[in-house]
Amino acid sequence: MPDSLAARTATAPAPAGPFVPPPNLYVSTHPAVQHKLALLRTESTEPKKFRELVREISWLVGYEALADAKIEPIEVRTPLETTPGARLADRIGLIPILRAGLGMVDAMLELMPTAEVWHLGLFRDERTLRPVEYYNKLPDTATVDVCLILDPMLATGGSATAAIEVLKHWGARRIKLLNLIAAPEGVTAVSTAHPDVPIYCAALDRQLNEKGYILPGLGDAGDRQFGTYKHS
Repeated sequence: MPDSLAARTATAPAPAGPFVPPPNLYVSTHPAVQHKLALLRTESTEPKKFRELVREISWLVGYEALADAKIEPIEVRTPLETTPGARLADRIGLIPILRAGLGMVDAMLELMPTAEVWHLGLFRDERTLRPVEYYNKLPDTATVDVCLILDPMLATGGSATAAIEVLKHWGARRIKLLNLIAAPEGVTAVSTAHPDVPIYCAALDRQLNEKGYILPGLGDAGDRQFGTYKHS
């Protein structure tokens, strides 16, 4: 079952006019993100380096996305005296979209070691061209306060919109979408269907091509991470 739903689709909508970024879109301007993103895009970047860059950029984007995480006060003892401190109060859930989203998990666990990880798999039905859920490891009821959907590419927004719908039905109270690269078409689809869900990404690219690939993009994130692009 392909994971390329998030990277391409045959029904990519054509932009209706000039794209106006919605208020729920946050594009990183951090110099380190931009430097690493250029390496990630480069065609000659091999899978090992590509995976490393996915992890590094995910950490930086995730850091920005969690800036409003709730904390609670505590007291800690230093070698010299007692001082006020803080600890994370929000329960964080990570939901990687299989398979490309797996490459973002370790970075987020470095940021939030106590986060729960729940996998969600979606693929495109070639007859209806709609996302179909084929794997869901969510527990019966929501066990976290904030859900972070992890998917490197936001192309048409079909898989992201479907994932958000699944999480809302599950009972998730706060949801954030983390991508490395987004297309205007995908941002519009997600923000129209779910304006309450913030979208964090490293770059907002120009558009989708006729095959639904993000331009300039980086190709298929799953294939490039796992070295399968030569055989696809």
